[in-house]
Amino acid sequence: MSRLVVVSNRVAPIDESKQTAGGLAVAVLAALKKSGGIWFGWSGTVLDTDASPTEPSLHQVGKLTYATQDLCRRDWDEYYNGFANQTLWPLFHYRPGLLSVSRRTMEGYDRVNAIFATGLAPLLRPDDMVWVHDYHLIPFARNLRDKGLGQRMGFFLHTPFPAPELLVVVPNHRDLVRDLCAYDLVGFHTEVDLRCFANYIRYEAGGEVEPLGPGQGMLIRAFGRQLLARAFPISIDTPALESVARTAARSRHAERLRESLVGRRLIIGVDRLDYSKGLPQRFEAFEQLLVSFPEHCNRVSFLQIAPPTREDVPEYVSIRRALSELAGRINGNFAEFDWVPIRYLNKSFGQRVLAGFYRLAHVGLVTPLRDGMNLVAKEYVACQDPEDPGVLVLSEFAGAAHELPEAMIVNPFDSEGVADALQRALTMPLEERRERHAAMLKTLRANSIGHWRESYVDALTRAPYA
Repeated sequence: MSRLVVVSNRVAPIDESKQTAGGLAVAVLAALKKSGGIWFGWSGTVLDTDASPTEPSLHQVGKLTYATQDLCRRDWDEYYNGFANQTLWPLFHYRPGLLSVSRRTMEGYDRVNAIFATGLAPLLRPDDMVWVHDYHLIPFARNLRDKGLGQRMGFFLHTPFPAPELLVVVPNHRDLVRDLCAYDLVGFHTEVDLRCFANYIRYEAGGEVEPLGPGQGMLIRAFGRQLLARAFPISIDTPALESVARTAARSRHAERLRESLVGRRLIIGVDRLDYSKGLPQRFEAFEQLLVSFPEHCNRVSFLQIAPPTREDVPEYVSIRRALSELAGRINGNFAEFDWVPIRYLNKSFGQRVLAGFYRLAHVGLVTPLRDGMNLVAKEYVACQDPEDPGVLVLSEFAGAAHELPEAMIVNPFDSEGVADALQRALTMPLEERRERHAAMLKTLRANSIGHWRESYVDALTRAPYA
C-alpha cells in the first residue's frame, strides 16, 4: 500500500488529545493512520529571523510522521496574511472589492510554496501519494514537479472556486490555473465549483474538457498536462455527532442556556468572524423578523457565536466593529428589561458544548454570502432530536445547499425573504419538521467524512498520469 502524504497550511496538534472530534483533522488522521505517511505543513511558529528555514522538524507517532516548518515574519506576512488571505480568500468568496493585489505578496506566496516543497521533497518515496489542501498551497505540486518528482499528487480546494470572469481579476490567474493542472486530481466541494474550473480551462486557457458521466468528474487537458477534476462534497462524522448531541443536551452549559431562555425559542448561528459569512445581513434579517412578525418579540432569542479570526487583517477588525454596533442598535430598539433579542458572543466553544446548543435550538441560521461547504449546517442537522427536530435555514450560496434541499433555502441578501423563512421555521408543524430532518439526516449518514476521504483517495489512486 502506498503511503499518503498530506500537505496543509497548518498541521493538527501532535498531542492528539487536544483535538476535537470531526472535521478535516480527524479525516486526515484516520487516512494517515491507515496507510502510514507524513503530515506536512507550517508549524504555526513565526521566527524573528531574516529567512525561513528550509528543513522541517520531524516528530514520529507510530506510522505517522509530523513534519512542520517554521516561517520568518516576512514570509508569513506575505504568504499568509498577504496573498492567501488578502487576495485569494476574498477573490474565491466573490468579494473582489475587498481584495488587495501586489507583486510583493504574490512573490512571497510563490516563495513560501517553494520553501515548503524543498522541505518535503527529501522525505518522499517514489510510490507515495501526495494530497495537498486548500488555496494557500496551489503552487505546491508545480514546485515538486520542477524538482523532477513524479508521484501522484492531488489537490482539494476547501473554498468556492470563482467563475472565470471573476478569477481574471488577479494578474496571475493563468499561473494559478496552470499550477492546479500540475496535480493529477483536483477536487472541489460542488459541481458548480467544478463547472467554473472547467469553464476557465475551455474559454481562458484554451484547453479541453471531457465530461466522464454523472458524479465522475471531468478529464482536463491543458498546459501540457492531463488530470481529473471532480466534486467531492466534504461532510462530518454524523454518527459520532448524533451520539455526542444526545448526551450534550443534558450538559451543564446546555442546562444554563435552557434556563436562561425561560421558555423562549432559540435561533442559533455559529461562524468564524468573517465577511464571507453574511453576519450583518443575518442580524438585519432577524431585526426584520421582529418588525414584520412582532409576536416574536420577547418570545425568540438569537444566539450568534462568532469567534475572531485573522485579527491582523483590517477587514476583520472592521466587521467586528460593525457587528457590535449593529447588535447594540437592534438590542437597544427591541430589548425588554428581561429579554435581549441578540446574544452576540466573540468566543469559541468546544464541539460538545456546541452540540448541546444545537440540540436546544429551534432554528439553525446558516446564511453565508458564499461558502465552499459550511459544515455548521450539517452539524446542526446531525445534533437535532429526530422526534422534535429544529429547522435549518440555509443560504443558497453555501455548498451544503446542494446536498440539503430539504432545508429552508434562502438568499442571504434578501433580509425580508430570510425573515419570512424564519417565520415559517418557527411556526412549522411537527410532521413537516420531522420529514425535512429525516431526509437531510439520511443524506448525511450516507455521505460521511469517511466516505469523503475514501472516495478522494480512491480517485487519486486511479487518476490518470499526464
